[in-house]
Formats: sequence, C-alpha cells, structure tokens
Amino acid sequence: MKFINYLETIAGVGIYPLISLLVFFIFFVLLTLYVIKAPKKYIDEASHIPLDGTETNSLTNL
Repeated sequence: MKFINYLETIAGVGIYPLISLLVFFIFFVLLTLYVIKAPKKYIDEASHIPLDGTETNSLTNL
C-alpha cells in the first residue's frame, strides 16, 4: 500500500496543505514588512557586523 493511500483515509486531510501555505505566506509577509519598516541605521549597522572585527571568537581565548 502506498503512502498516498494512507492519506486518503484521513478525514479532512485536504486542509493541511492550505494551513501550511497560509502559515508560510503570513510569515514571509510579516518578514517583508519588518524589513521595510526597519530603520536604515539598524540595517547599516547589522550589515557591517561580519566586517567589524571587534567581536572576538571564544575559541581564540583558549
């Protein structure tokens, strides 16, 4: 018996793909709104973090 046959026996199984689509769509819409509304100063500051060199790695302190 194939896996799809097991899914056909579950009542209301068709709602799960719709729920997952809505969850991911809402997540990406909220993420897009967060990026658009974030202050430019914060974005510039965060974009320079990997290049700063002021943070130390805990492995180098051994």
